[in-house]
Amino acid sequence: MLFVTMICKKLFSSVLRTITLFLLMTMICCTSTAKTSYFSETVKVTLRQVGHEILTLNKDMTSSVLPVKKIGKTTYEIAFSNAIEIEPDKLVSLIKTNFQKAKLPDDYIVQVFQCLDNEVAYSYLMKAKEKEGIIPCANRILGKSCYTIQIKFTGIIDFKTDTTTNYLYGVIPLVLIIISVLIWFKKRNSSKNNLKNEEIKISIGNYSFLPDRNILIRNSAEMNLSKKECDLLLILVENKNQTVKREELTKKVWEDNGVVVSRSLDTYISKLRKKLVEDTNVKITNVHGVGYKLIVL
Repeated sequence: MLFVTMICKKLFSSVLRTITLFLLMTMICCTSTAKTSYFSETVKVTLRQVGHEILTLNKDMTSSVLPVKKIGKTTYEIAFSNAIEIEPDKLVSLIKTNFQKAKLPDDYIVQVFQCLDNEVAYSYLMKAKEKEGIIPCANRILGKSCYTIQIKFTGIIDFKTDTTTNYLYGVIPLVLIIISVLIWFKKRNSSKNNLKNEEIKISIGNYSFLPDRNILIRNSAEMNLSKKECDLLLILVENKNQTVKREELTKKVWEDNGVVVSRSLDTYISKLRKKLVEDTNVKITNVHGVGYKLIVL
């Protein structure tokens, strides 16, 4: 029973750690997905604002900005319902301004495509360090026509979220790890304490028999048993009220542990009888020619 209990506890501890690890990995995956989604939505909202400002520069209050599309892992596209005119210097300025407001990355490529032939009518490279960027022909106006604008982020993207979300995403996995460690330590210490507390204790009438410690207890008084006395008593207890043959007792207690001395069995049985004499409901009887029996009334 003790062995089964230990196995169950180990299995429970293993399952608990597995569940905790699963929750932690799920949290990490969800965190990554949430951050990516937040970034993508932020880009789309920002680019829609860019599109509206382009229409405002065109003094166009009736046309609309078509839904912003994500056409690649880090590439987005703005399209318009009607033809527009694009001033490169103003395009550079309003994209930069809106990106800074939204705290989007500073490294990106902007390309303006002609709808008719999908050729690049204008493009530039923006870097965090402006001197490293390439912004050609900023003063050449692109005549009124159908255009699509693509923005591709080229640097390492820092998926920024609001302060509260960042705090939660950082704290929750840490809390899960701490809880997992604390539970593991608690279970380990509990297992050790339980092993101590679950010491085998056998009742024999008014006596308590502790075979692991070779002790017999009655009324809080402890009596030490020799190893052979303990082995004999344990066999008799396991076969309580049943006759155990002399040969079986001799083999288990002496033959497996050394040489058998004549009448050794009878001598040790006599010692056990003296230690059990205070309880009249407990006695070890001799079954003549067969063996011994522990009788507990």
